[in-house]
Amino acid sequence: MTKCFSFTASRNWCLRSSFSSSGLRSTVTDLGDGTVIHCWVPKTRKEIRPNLLLLHGFGANAMWQWGPDIIPRFVRHFNVYVPDLVFFGDSYTTREDRSDSFQAQCVYRVMETNSVKRMTVVGLSYGGFVAYSMAAQFKEAVERVVICCAGVCLEEKDLAEGLFPVKNLEDAADILLPQTPEKMKELMSLTFVKPPVKTPNCILVDFIDEMCSEHVKEKKELIHALAKDRKLSEIPKIPQPTMIIWGDKDQVFPLELGYRLKRHLGDNAVMVVIKNTGHAYIVEKPKEFYKHLKSFLLPLPPPPTATATTNHHNNGSLTLAT
Repeated sequence: MTKCFSFTASRNWCLRSSFSSSGLRSTVTDLGDGTVIHCWVPKTRKEIRPNLLLLHGFGANAMWQWGPDIIPRFVRHFNVYVPDLVFFGDSYTTREDRSDSFQAQCVYRVMETNSVKRMTVVGLSYGGFVAYSMAAQFKEAVERVVICCAGVCLEEKDLAEGLFPVKNLEDAADILLPQTPEKMKELMSLTFVKPPVKTPNCILVDFIDEMCSEHVKEKKELIHALAKDRKLSEIPKIPQPTMIIWGDKDQVFPLELGYRLKRHLGDNAVMVVIKNTGHAYIVEKPKEFYKHLKSFLLPLPPPPTATATTNHHNNGSLTLAT
């Protein structure tokens, strides 16, 4: 029987409307090598504002992950760019490269197309791997980096040594790319401290059909490419000022990986741990997440300037006004 209503499709429409009303427009860039990237860009770019690139993680498209709690706050201060990474949303490639390095190159080319030469990059989960790779490859273009719960410093051996709830990449892919309501519930239990309770299976099936059924094979290859032969000793140290944000109860990328990244980058990085939240802290505590981002990305306003005024009723003495 044909499905007559989709909650997921309806919310997707609402998110598109929200992005548009926030001053963004949908664009598609053909990179000419079999790769097409969808990206939300400013309707009107303001040169006096810095550029901010937001990179999503696994799951739904970029709109669902950066949504109405985050975008309206950022567009007040930045020219905001929100791409769908390759094999998410409306982005895809016919090329066989599945590395985060390739994803980074694709995003950088889109920014070049939009005449963006300098930017700050915020990467969420898988997007954090891509953000880190952009910072390493394009040092002159990337000014600052925020890595959000992304296990950049993981090693392939971590799976076998028990750092993760799963023992191999295939099991991880089955959870991160749920194809049944049961796997979706397992994913929610790993990503939330307080997962939604009693979500009807029909809602979960609808979400899977709309958001998780395309490019499954390719997305599994992305997961395998992240960890295959990965060694901490071979991960470059990026030179940009970096903020690391983690949930203290993260089960997807355990907190140890955040501390490992902080040790790897040393004094060049600051680390923030959000209490009583998991991998999905952008959903669980969006206001606290934004507070930390704002403190790192936006300069403090200058203190009130003292000005001298003449007090004509006090023998011409000077009074300081602030």
